[in-house]
Amino acid sequence: MTFQTRVNVEPAIGVPGDFASANPTANVLAGEGALVAGAAGVTIAAFAWIQADGQTVLNAPASGNTAAPDGFVHRELQALIANLYDETSMVIPGGYMVSLFAAGDFYAVSSTAATRGQKVFASTTDGSVSTGAAGATIAGAVETPFYVASTGATGETIKISTWDHH
Repeated sequence: MTFQTRVNVEPAIGVPGDFASANPTANVLAGEGALVAGAAGVTIAAFAWIQADGQTVLNAPASGNTAAPDGFVHRELQALIANLYDETSMVIPGGYMVSLFAAGDFYAVSSTAATRGQKVFASTTDGSVSTGAAGATIAGAVETPFYVASTGATGETIKISTWDHH
């Protein structure tokens, strides 16, 4: 991520990875101890899978795992600055705790145009968000329990939800 290079006239709808409402949320529990980012880190505002050890979280499933992701990575005090002169990041460094949510309303950025009511899909390569019809087959992605809650163009911030899909 680079330093800020522009200022918008209107405020953003929200920050990807943040809560989009005060509706109920549900954390994913770790097997033993806490959920922690794998060595390469975990991207915030993307989907993630818990690995076989029950604690390590990655933005891609373990080899051979075709299941939906375990949850969405929330932006909870996790945009870290390691040094006063460093830039912030949307990656949780390896070994740091991860807040993973199985349910709730969140801001996200979709790699496809989003229409309210569509299903949300997670890339099995990097956990990034795309959208499509329920039951659709999207190459390199799996369907999640989330729905699109607000319309947006490719690359725009949208709302995704497990509660609101009408």
